[in-house]
Amino acid sequence: MAISMLPALPNSRTEPDGSAVIRVLSYNIRSMRDDEEALARVIRACEPDLVLVQEAPRFFRWRKHAARLAARTDLVMLSGGATAAGPLLLCSLRATVERTEDVLLPLTRGRHRRGFATAVVRFAGARLGVVSCHLSLQTDERYAQAGMLLDRLAAMGTPHAVAAGDINERPGGRGFGRLADSLQDCWAVRPWGDEHTSTPADPHQRIDAIFATRGVEVLGCGVPRGLPGVTDPDLRAASDHLPVLAALRLPAS
Repeated sequence: MAISMLPALPNSRTEPDGSAVIRVLSYNIRSMRDDEEALARVIRACEPDLVLVQEAPRFFRWRKHAARLAARTDLVMLSGGATAAGPLLLCSLRATVERTEDVLLPLTRGRHRRGFATAVVRFAGARLGVVSCHLSLQTDERYAQAGMLLDRLAAMGTPHAVAAGDINERPGGRGFGRLADSLQDCWAVRPWGDEHTSTPADPHQRIDAIFATRGVEVLGCGVPRGLPGVTDPDLRAASDHLPVLAALRLPAS
């Protein structure tokens, strides 16, 4: 059954002054262990310029799996995957890539390895730093990783930046709060669509988010339930998380 339609979210475009409107999608895809066709349909319907993935395939032939997802969604691989311990970046051909870097975070014995997939890209006259993250399940480690994420954004040398991912914490938590104190929590700034990202069968908490630096204008952000082409069966079948979609205006650099 299709969901009732959402108010329109701005489409990607370039403004006369060189600023750019882009669509950014954050999605935990559970290593593509679910319905890949449903996953591809959801991503395509969102028409993203950037996709910040968490839990990308990390093991046998992981590059082949990531490339297959990119091909099915009319995107290209940008950065990350197993070399970033799970976070992955995809982009449209609209993006001009300046550089990429995969970052592994300090490993705590007995816990999962975490990392960041990062890139610097340009859209029209706008230069943007991008980081996909999947933070720890442990409170203290998650708080420390939130600080590392802020440090990474500050070191990218770009006038504007976007970070997104599976925060593994609700907005009231210390790690989430550390990010929201320094960055714009895009859903809180301009809510659009649904709020809760976990779980698709019973959405009851927001643990996935898109953040942007202060100079970025948030035009709308939320779970795209009801976006044309996004159906409830596909959202349930694609992953154990719901995606977050944002439209952002990037001032020309």
